[in-house]
Amino acid sequence: MKFADFVSAGAINADLAATNKEAVIEELVGSLVAAGSIKEDDRSDIVAAIMKREELGSTGIGRGIAVPHTKHPSVDSLIGTVGVSAEGVDFDSLDGEQVNLLFLLISPPDRPGDHLRALENISRQLRDDTFCRFLKQAKSADDIQQLLEEADNNQFV
Repeated sequence: MKFADFVSAGAINADLAATNKEAVIEELVGSLVAAGSIKEDDRSDIVAAIMKREELGSTGIGRGIAVPHTKHPSVDSLIGTVGVSAEGVDFDSLDGEQVNLLFLLISPPDRPGDHLRALENISRQLRDDTFCRFLKQAKSADDIQQLLEEADNNQFV
């Protein structure tokens, strides 16, 4: 699975304003609404589902990275977005560090394989320090989109 299979290019945010976990999740879900990837009516329910998942354990995996995710019946296929926070967000990460890179993922409940493949792809790419460094330095959604395309073409790993 590639980023192009699930990342909504119109929802990529290179300059997140939020400074805490719930606000940044709301901001990323809002960008998916603005891009037409999810319905406005489903926004608060999706945010609540992601926050409920966070109660099980933070998806802040360390090294400045978080992968908030949930399964939700309002989506027909896997959808996601990417956000970069220059300031960093307190995400209760495993290593206690602020989060700069966020990959938000929403998948239909009846497609667990797609959900796992997307998480696997994200984690594999994020193990590459060069990819992470370039993402953190990205100044625009276009820059991020280009980096995702390069990752899809195995130019990092």
